[in-house]
Amino acid sequence: MNKLSKPIVSLGAKLEKSLFGTRVVKFVFFGNYFYGLCAIALAVEATKQQNFTLNHPYFYILLFIATVLYYTRAYISDSTTDITSNARARWYAENKKMVIATQVLLAVLLVVFGLLYLQLIGDNLLKSTVREWLLYLFFPIVAFAYYALENKKLKKYSLRNIGWLKPFVIGLIWAGLATVYPILAKSLEDGHHFIITERLCLLTLKNTMYVGLLCIMFDFKDYHIDYQQKLNTFIVKLGLRKTVFNILFPLILLGLSTFIVYALSQDFSFSKILLNTIPFVLLVMVALSLLRRKSIFYYLIVVDGLMLVKGVCGILAMLYL
Repeated sequence: MNKLSKPIVSLGAKLEKSLFGTRVVKFVFFGNYFYGLCAIALAVEATKQQNFTLNHPYFYILLFIATVLYYTRAYISDSTTDITSNARARWYAENKKMVIATQVLLAVLLVVFGLLYLQLIGDNLLKSTVREWLLYLFFPIVAFAYYALENKKLKKYSLRNIGWLKPFVIGLIWAGLATVYPILAKSLEDGHHFIITERLCLLTLKNTMYVGLLCIMFDFKDYHIDYQQKLNTFIVKLGLRKTVFNILFPLILLGLSTFIVYALSQDFSFSKILLNTIPFVLLVMVALSLLRRKSIFYYLIVVDGLMLVKGVCGILAMLYL
């Protein structure tokens, strides 16, 4: 095993033994509440990086709830996964009533806070331009095309079934959710029209690629299922080592290089650049660690946790450096 990956492997093993057996941790990670936290962290990071003030608390509540509902809906409706070999599918089967009840509660809260937020921005929303309405609708439509087209007649059009494209579709949805929407919402809150800037485009591209890389890593876990379903993900087409060294590493290097060029153009201090490179270094370490088989908890806490790390590093860099 590569020495660089040993700390990540050790961390994952220790966390799994000490934490992942508890009901609370399973609820947070299997129930997708951790994703909600990641969405807020990335949204705050993107807002600060674009020199905007934070959104109204209602926005972050809605962001959290919508993220949890979206991901949980997919697992509730999944009837293809073998629960005997999949810990998450087994958890959903064993806690079906509780999951449905929490989904109903979250849906009610989404409506309540949605109406409260609409009361706040309603007048400005009616003044939105055609371009702004297209942006409001674009990312939900992409999200719908990814998960919702699952009936027999429409399934062939689902973006989820295009294996090589799937990671970047997810990345684009996350980038819209956490990079574009906070600024759209802030413009509505302040009564200004939304302006597409070069910085917004670069950050959207960067976050799309970053989350896309995490999704490619997450596909390692589903290799056997994707292979049986003839879903041509990178890991199915190329194998484990080629995916790591021929796909992940070049894309990580490209992302890091793009960030450094951007940071230098914005006159970032050395310490700010250094802090923002931490997530890219961890991407390399985690990618190497995946050369050995890992449990689902490793993917949920270590791989997906890199979204939270990125958000926290970006926020700290903008606030204190």
